[in-house]
Amino acid sequence: MTTRGLPPSDQRASPQRGTDRRGELLAIAARLFADRGFKNTTVRDIADAAGILSGSLYHHFDSKESMVDEILSSFQEELFAAYDEVLRSDDDARTKIERAVRLSFAAIDQHRHEVAIFQNDADHLGTLDRFGYLAERNAQSRDVWITLLTEGVRSGALRADLDVELTYRFIRDTVWVAVKWYRPGGKLTHTAVADQYLTILLDGIAHA
Repeated sequence: MTTRGLPPSDQRASPQRGTDRRGELLAIAARLFADRGFKNTTVRDIADAAGILSGSLYHHFDSKESMVDEILSSFQEELFAAYDEVLRSDDDARTKIERAVRLSFAAIDQHRHEVAIFQNDADHLGTLDRFGYLAERNAQSRDVWITLLTEGVRSGALRADLDVELTYRFIRDTVWVAVKWYRPGGKLTHTAVADQYLTILLDGIAHA
């Protein structure tokens, strides 16, 4: 039987073609999960958007949970590897904070769907056994920022009276909420947003 939406030749695709198709399906699923929410997106929705039958989707993935798992885990592995590189660097404390902020806004620009899924659905997904790592990633994110801020205070780059825990919460909530309004390719680049954010965060908005 020929899969709807695909020419017969795709049924005898090479392993590379299969890998490409898998990536295409994940990209479609990520967009739908981000736009509609994970709970409101069905396997049929993903298959329809891909132009295939639902049964054909199961040839690549056993469930939509498997799809979102792969989407989130791959993205977070990349993001936290980048954070770890910042932590291990010989940069001064302020530069490390700046780099971490820029990495975060770059992630929103380059992985908007993945960030949106995490922001919108992490609480629900975290109730499922296979997504226990999401809580671990949250804790790891806190450790990254607490380490950077503590180092900043200790080195004198940041104020000695800084409430490190409160500052971490402020950064966490103000950076990642940008996924709700920032659009890649729009008037503002992620670099420009990061520049302005760092000016507000580190230098303030009042005239000296």
